Amino acid sequence: MMKILTPRLGSPLLLAALLGACGSPIVNPVSGQAERSVMSEQMELTEGAKAHQDVLQEYGVVKDARLQAYVNNLGQRLAKQSHRGQLQWHFTVLDSPEVNAFALPGGYVYVTRGIMAYLQNEAELAGVVGHEIGHVTARHGAQRATRQQDAGLGVLAASVLGVVLESQGVSGAGRLASDLSQTVASGYIASYSRDQELQADSLGAEYLARTDYDPRNMVNVINSLKSQERFAADQARAEGRAAPTSGSWLSSHPSNDQRLQQISQQAAQFKGNYADDGRARYLQAIAGMAYGESADQGLTRGQNFYHADMGIAITAPAGWKIQNEASQLALVNAARDAALMIQVAPAKAGSSHDEVIRNLLKPSQGRTERLTLNGLQATRFVGSRASKQGDQAIDATLVTGPRGTVFVMVPAGKNATALQQARAGLAQAQGSFRAMTAQDRAAARPWTLRTTPFPNGGFAQLARSSPLPQAEAQLRLINGFYAGGEPRVGQVVKVVE
Repeated sequence: MMKILTPRLGSPLLLAALLGACGSPIVNPVSGQAERSVMSEQMELTEGAKAHQDVLQEYGVVKDARLQAYVNNLGQRLAKQSHRGQLQWHFTVLDSPEVNAFALPGGYVYVTRGIMAYLQNEAELAGVVGHEIGHVTARHGAQRATRQQDAGLGVLAASVLGVVLESQGVSGAGRLASDLSQTVASGYIASYSRDQELQADSLGAEYLARTDYDPRNMVNVINSLKSQERFAADQARAEGRAAPTSGSWLSSHPSNDQRLQQISQQAAQFKGNYADDGRARYLQAIAGMAYGESADQGLTRGQNFYHADMGIAITAPAGWKIQNEASQLALVNAARDAALMIQVAPAKAGSSHDEVIRNLLKPSQGRTERLTLNGLQATRFVGSRASKQGDQAIDATLVTGPRGTVFVMVPAGKNATALQQARAGLAQAQGSFRAMTAQDRAAARPWTLRTTPFPNGGFAQLARSSPLPQAEAQLRLINGFYAGGEPRVGQVVKVVE
């Protein structure tokens, strides 16, 4: 939470170069056919390396050398069996609860700890990684860049999660006006084509078979993640809101029954001895991994949000939701048409409130009011700034946290009416911003994955000692039994502590 940066997956220099390129024939490593491309292999390597640094900064990596080595070793084994084994491949576990996996051109593959929590064995992880390797080996990012140039749509350099993504730096208020369900300014997304996804499936299955994993595990992965999306939809319905538009690995991967059937048919083409799915190794590797938010990102516990490193806490009004994103924190009202947006002022904006107002908010006019917020130095600024669309209103409160960090809080609404109706809740939320108390610190304990033998009392018994909300449903979900059934008594299963 609260990293002020705009992920730039593709530089302006590359954009200009690609737009000006006519494209040269390059032999596709998978098909063996020559295809016109605006990206050479060297360009893939160069831009992949640049974008890799942005990804690491945006997400952060899981600080567990043992887990990183485990995933990297698995990825390297798969990559050696791929059509581009000569590349210098990089495999990274990102510190994100999102259910995601993605790849960058040039051999950079990422899985989040969020997706790993829902996988049941090493072979399923290999299925996810193998699919992403397939996007790289088949040069799907380069193909997309070439098509976009042909269509006059511009070029995006990075292939993320079966999608191409470029961040746009949208303001919180503007983002809310268009889609309150996603508070982070994230730009636009375009999926790979269906043919590219199916080819990545086929290549993933082939790479699994070459590495002695049963390719049918790719089907298991999709069914497992479909359950995860079903759980999210069930929770939304129970709370009387629309099912979320998924940002998960499946969101850009066609996941209907026909596609599952095609994957099954592709997997059945490979024959081999696939007895070991690596379940024991996998459970041992993820034991101790954070579940949900990590301490570095800040923790949501009920109506409270805690960030121990920054030393701050805030409480959402009853019925409001806390949305913790990489670039900001949002406390969103029940109607989902207004929110309090909180970001960290970048160091380059200055250390004093006046400097941050001048350098970050860039007002043309306005007034300041000095105040304190639960003992913390605060400043409210109300004014406007000039823009091409005319004067834009500014209403922001700056607070210096106990560690010297300057936080910027901005009320945002879908429209003026929504903002006015939410005023009381916005004031309550802002007024709860505080330095962490001893009670807050006791509540701010990260959740971790552990393993235990499945008890006679089943998931209901495990749920009684779990800190999770809707514990039984979530325990079923992470163990692959959300649709029903149970493991055998004594089988090792995942729990959250």
